[in-house]
Amino acid sequence: MTSILPGFLTMASLIVAIGAQNAYVLRTGLARRHVGLVVTVCAMSDAVLVAAGVLGVGGLVTAHPGLLTVVRWVGAAYLVGYGLLCLRNARRPSGLEATHGSASRGGVLATVLALTWLNPHVYLDTVLLVGSLANQHGPDGRWWFAAGAAVASVAWFTAIGYGARLLAPLFARPATWRVLDVAIALVMFAIAATLVLG
Repeated sequence: MTSILPGFLTMASLIVAIGAQNAYVLRTGLARRHVGLVVTVCAMSDAVLVAAGVLGVGGLVTAHPGLLTVVRWVGAAYLVGYGLLCLRNARRPSGLEATHGSASRGGVLATVLALTWLNPHVYLDTVLLVGSLANQHGPDGRWWFAAGAAVASVAWFTAIGYGARLLAPLFARPATWRVLDVAIALVMFAIAATLVLG
């Protein structure tokens, strides 16, 4: 059970970085639309990927680098497309009230799944890194480490998904949405570039 805290801290240090997934969770939280769905998908995906790493799937990923290459290119294309959508939204921003009903449940689900599962970094972080670190804690300790990592994921996505509403007064103004959409687009393009170039 002493492995829970190292698992929590390891995952927390990896997950806090601003990326495509975090930006989308923040935007969904600000819009107050399908927040529970997005938080659940992100947290459950991390738990599944960490468990896969603990079970040794990291060796499979390492043995088939071509698989990560495909995911990298598809993910980069998706990120560019999402970034362009954000730029389009920035041209005609709306206030918070108009954003509440702007996305269907299916569209939100498809987007969060794509931003999560088409990101090669998520496999490197969760399956390879967290999974290999967990396995250093022995047969029982590795699952406590994985549990700590899962708790960190749940805590983080819940905090940014539901905590985003504290920023609602600021995002009542369309100009603030414009800034956020442009910032998210730039993050998407930067991540896509790192996927393609490196």
